[in-house]
Amino acid sequence: MALRIPKLDWVFRGFYGRFYQPPPLITASGPVLAFANANNTTLVPLHGERDEEHQFGLQIPLRGWLLDADTFKNRVNNFLDHSNIGDSSIYFPVTVDGTLIRAWELTLRSPRLGHFGQAHVAYSNQIAEQRGNITGGLICTPIGDAACDAGFHYTPVDHDQRNTLNLGFNATLPRGFTASTNVYYGSGFVNGDPNPATPYPDPYLPQHTTFDLALGKSLSENLSASVTATNVTNRRVLLDNSLTFGGFHFNDPRQLCAELRYRFKF
Repeated sequence: MALRIPKLDWVFRGFYGRFYQPPPLITASGPVLAFANANNTTLVPLHGERDEEHQFGLQIPLRGWLLDADTFKNRVNNFLDHSNIGDSSIYFPVTVDGTLIRAWELTLRSPRLGHFGQAHVAYSNQIAEQRGNITGGLICTPIGDAACDAGFHYTPVDHDQRNTLNLGFNATLPRGFTASTNVYYGSGFVNGDPNPATPYPDPYLPQHTTFDLALGKSLSENLSASVTATNVTNRRVLLDNSLTFGGFHFNDPRQLCAELRYRFKF
């Protein structure tokens, strides 16, 4: 539901939803199942994921500026994720007993600044936590093994990052050129191995910043070209070092993309 206040043009909105996601029906057998059993794991039927979510938001226009704030909470039973067998790269779906995701978000968009373009900033504070054991899919044996028991208190899920910030500008330049930039900041993902003897003894991995840039030009009414560079400084970020779900992996390195676009007259 959305409600607009006359004259002020403020918009209040709210949402409530319940969702069901059926589990994958295909499972492993034969040598793969034997390999799982040899690594103190076994495959049991998966459960369907059930989500309950609510959202509240407020949008405020002011002299061409647009401020949007929202908050949401998503409570999940039988959270669908994936896990690997031992130290291998063989992954299978799992369902975790419960997950709770909460967030506050704020977005500010400027009016057109002179003849140049528009600026925007977006901030998010999000907490993603899980509780309980793995209830389906690839589970430890015997069930309740201390190495696999997550307990019934909430702990951060892998890829949990509390604070993110995006700051960007879309510019219109002379002679049909356009440009856009975006600076992304992250406070650091959860540390899957907060051991004082490791390089990252803190509960969260180090903060990081990356920068993207795009340039484009209109060559004719129907033809345009652009070049996009993501992660311009080639900053490598450790996204996950948890051996429970997925193992070590990093963000993408610097990437360059060129595009030539033609619009047909239909």
